[in-house]
Amino acid sequence: MQLTVNGTEHTLDIDPRTTLLDALRDHLALTGSKKGCDHGQCGACTVLVNGRRINSCLALAVMHEGDEITTIEGLGEPGNLHPMQAAFVHHDGYQCGYCTPGQIVSAVGMLDEARQNWPSNVSADLAGTAELTDAEISERMSGNICRCSAYPNIVDAIRTVNEAEDASANRGEREAA
Repeated sequence: MQLTVNGTEHTLDIDPRTTLLDALRDHLALTGSKKGCDHGQCGACTVLVNGRRINSCLALAVMHEGDEITTIEGLGEPGNLHPMQAAFVHHDGYQCGYCTPGQIVSAVGMLDEARQNWPSNVSADLAGTAELTDAEISERMSGNICRCSAYPNIVDAIRTVNEAEDASANRGEREAA
């Protein structure tokens, strides 16, 4: 089978029962995504598939042939961090670091969902623009557990990236006008 991961196509000869997480870690040596609970409850294994965040421990690799998979390794690298990675560093949004890759990937996907106006369980208006309050961010990130309790710093990092992206989008709109 073939998987496209972080923009690179890989041919794998794997058991069809292999999870996407195990394919990434054991066959492609992409160990950023972590195996936490292996039941889809902790979010440590979060990756983006075609831009949407999923728990890779719950998906079979064969289900994602032809999809574009992005792991933490595909977001940025030392010296060229993704804005969310840089914000996590700046705001100390990690403690032991085990959940951090899943938190960062999930946060990137979550901001995209919010920009597309997908409501959450705490959204006041199901059809309007989502305002990313602390409660909204926390709800949208509730599938990612941090056992070290870095939640306030994680929320600060996400808010910083969201505000920077909003400011950039507003500048672009003014320049286009």
